[in-house]
Amino acid sequence: MRQWLWAVVCLGLFGGYAAGLSAASLPFATETAVYQDSAQQLVLDGRIEAVHRSTVSAQGSGRIMEIAYDVDDYVTAGSLIVRLTDTEQRARVNQANAAFNEAQAGLREAEAEFKRISDIFARNLVSRADMDRATSARDAARARLDAARASRDEANEQLEYTRVRAPFAGIVLERYVEIGETVNPGQPLMAGISLDALRITADVPQRHINAVREHRQATVHMEDRLSVPTQTLTFFPYADPQTNTFRVRADLPTGISGLFPGMSVKVAFTVGQKQRLVVPRAAVMHRSELTAVYVVGADNRVHLRQIRSGHADEVFTEVLAGLQAGERVALEPIRAGLYLKQQAQR
Repeated sequence: MRQWLWAVVCLGLFGGYAAGLSAASLPFATETAVYQDSAQQLVLDGRIEAVHRSTVSAQGSGRIMEIAYDVDDYVTAGSLIVRLTDTEQRARVNQANAAFNEAQAGLREAEAEFKRISDIFARNLVSRADMDRATSARDAARARLDAARASRDEANEQLEYTRVRAPFAGIVLERYVEIGETVNPGQPLMAGISLDALRITADVPQRHINAVREHRQATVHMEDRLSVPTQTLTFFPYADPQTNTFRVRADLPTGISGLFPGMSVKVAFTVGQKQRLVVPRAAVMHRSELTAVYVVGADNRVHLRQIRSGHADEVFTEVLAGLQAGERVALEPIRAGLYLKQQAQR
């Protein structure tokens, strides 16, 4: 009887030791599928737009002498893009500069005369009328200098109108003129967009607009990258009577490559909270049409199981079907697959 009991104890101890050895011998880490509070989202189609889009027009008249950029060229802010003839404008600048210099000389002479008369007047050697004439001459000289300065600034501005510059950094979309053409004020020269600041517009059904307004959160889902959270949401204050939708605009963060105006993307607006079953994103394996995870049983036996996945972010993937809360999954599918082959050969 004692021998039988000792054998049972030994078998139990050995079995526990073997289980611990098996658990410790897994060549990969595991994680448990759990329910997690997350945002309930409304996914809609969105369109990429450029925040800065403009058509540059001529501010003066003249013949085009130079076109520095063409369609699809990248232009830095303030770069010269079109240059017009400037012979007449330069002549006006020279004339205005000469008038300004003359007015400066006249003011210096008037101030010197005013100082001389003031000194003599202080000694009662000239009349009040002479003092008043000197004061008036000085004030008139100052006014002529101010007028000359304004004329000079205007002439320089007219000269600058012959040098059309880019209002922001971006890409040239259209070029409307050719070298040698004569243009007039207001005539379009080039159109361009900036890729530094982009935004998305989407049409939200009116039954969801109140929830979208309340949460004010949206995420952009792209095919070849992780989801990108948007920034400020702007709501148009009226509904389209044809579609019963509200236009919503969301600003994208800067520095996102691969996005261009006109592209279509998916936009997920937060409309509430819900619980969802999630596993780490690293545990999910995608093979052609198959989406699966390696499930680790209580006995550390590994088997491949197909799942139906939902929303995925940078950390977790939602599991819609194929897995239950509390089940363990392998975090390294490649090592788990090799371990499964070794397990089948035992």
